[in-house]
Amino acid sequence: MLNVGTHWQAMTATPQRSRTDLAAHGLNSGRLSSWWQGGVIYQVYLRSFQDRNGDGIGDLGGLLSRLPYIASLGVDGIWICPFFPSPMRDFGYDVSDFTDVDPQFGSLDDFDLVVHRAHELGLRVIIDQVWSHTAADHPWFAESRSNRTNPKADWCVWADPRPDGSPPNNWLSWMGGPAWQWEPRRRQYYLHNFLSAMPDLNFHNADVQAAILQVARFWLERGVDGFRLDTANLYAHDPLLRDNGALPAELRGDSPVLMQDHAYTMNQPESLAFLRRLRALMDTHEDRMTVGEIGGSNALTTMQAYTGDADALHTAYSFAFLGGRPDAAAVADQLRPWSAHAGWPSWAFSNHDAPRVATRWSGHAQQAFAFGGQGQAGSTPCADPLTWMALLLALRGTVFIYQGEELGLPQSEVPFEAIRDPYGLANWPLIPGRDGCRTPMPWARGAQHAGFSECAPWLPADPAHAALAVEEQERDPQSMLHRTRELVRLRREHPPLRLGTSDVVFAQGDVLVIKRVLGSHSMLAAFNLGPSPMPWPREVSLGSHRVIWSTPLLIKPGQVLPAGCAIYLTLHTDT
Repeated sequence: MLNVGTHWQAMTATPQRSRTDLAAHGLNSGRLSSWWQGGVIYQVYLRSFQDRNGDGIGDLGGLLSRLPYIASLGVDGIWICPFFPSPMRDFGYDVSDFTDVDPQFGSLDDFDLVVHRAHELGLRVIIDQVWSHTAADHPWFAESRSNRTNPKADWCVWADPRPDGSPPNNWLSWMGGPAWQWEPRRRQYYLHNFLSAMPDLNFHNADVQAAILQVARFWLERGVDGFRLDTANLYAHDPLLRDNGALPAELRGDSPVLMQDHAYTMNQPESLAFLRRLRALMDTHEDRMTVGEIGGSNALTTMQAYTGDADALHTAYSFAFLGGRPDAAAVADQLRPWSAHAGWPSWAFSNHDAPRVATRWSGHAQQAFAFGGQGQAGSTPCADPLTWMALLLALRGTVFIYQGEELGLPQSEVPFEAIRDPYGLANWPLIPGRDGCRTPMPWARGAQHAGFSECAPWLPADPAHAALAVEEQERDPQSMLHRTRELVRLRREHPPLRLGTSDVVFAQGDVLVIKRVLGSHSMLAAFNLGPSPMPWPREVSLGSHRVIWSTPLLIKPGQVLPAGCAIYLTLHTDT
């Protein structure tokens, strides 16, 4: 197993940044003083990050041992995917106890050690909170389903059948099939927006909201710095249970749930009202934040509504770049609405639900879970993963890097007999599911299971990842890993990249130019996202400038943009 001591501990003997780091740039005031604005967050899918106890499943002890590596990237914090007690039907997103740790991941003491060590290294800690639903094993649901008169009878969403015995309406599950499951003990249906063993909580019930806010207090008091709120615009449902209509033909996806307009299952006013209550609680604790996962075919409007008044979400997580490769105009369409908007977006190009961007934007990936919209497959091969990383880190907003994205890992091909994802099993072979982005993190090329575990892991380690292992890339100063560190450092050191305004100054075909400005400091980030060289756009004048980063290494700004290139420039005002 790779020794993390010498190199990474030397790089992280002192924290990467203090809680007042931005003061050096005169930015430690008002809205722009928050650590998460413009920050870079590293997503840890715990099951696949590092196994320390030898059961083939990543755990908190493994994460603790790898925190120096994460800190060496220069990121601001980590997002840890669910580690709570769970029957693991959806691998932790079905929670049976919101205030404990599943034994396979460790204990609350282990979690406290992770938080303490992360803070020593200058890393903030964000944890998933999965509040829209529980596991069917949760005591709340066990009591609610027992009869119609118990104290928690109204804690889940129950409805009588239609006279013919069919479900009460046409709502569909994001995992396939109707969103209703019959419960014979109550002779009613319960709502489940995901697996049938994941019943939805009833956010119209004040006691449910109070219980969830108490969960939030529990983790805030343990020192977490923020919450990533799973399916944050699905908390409340239409109490009249009206049928959803059809989406316009041009917006429909390939599966039934992507053909509906989720007007009565998403974006209900009660969801926003609850988020305002949560924000009031968060504001009683210093410098904490929430990032809400916002899905649906018109997520942008909801993202802005939930973040714009600074009284609900701090930032909203976009699915806009988790589908097929966008051209320059498509990127611009996502960025321009935020240029004059008070809200704050969060961006990701990969996560635990989407095929890895290194493959997906090279035209080879099949589609996967599509809570964020249509979920198209990849497109024409063009740039490499380093270009995508440079684009991500040039965007105005908070950015999330998924584990292994800094290595340029491609999507894994998991054979059917090894598939664990229930969505993949239900939709194979058309949609192979999410396991291909969840295979073990490769730490050492020559080690058993790539250094992830000493025994067979829960998903097979991908042999194609071995040459991209951390240990291999550490040796090469021009590797994806080292160049990602450079990009993260530049974002931290150049205030316009982190906190500046964003103006799309050119977006045609595959050529995109973004201008970032903060005070008297200006920068350009230019990209050719396509497979052919393109001329520098005549509409973009450079004046006095300095190239601070590019791929490939030798680019002549103002002349030709090579295929798949990215370039950062600082602009100087002549005096």
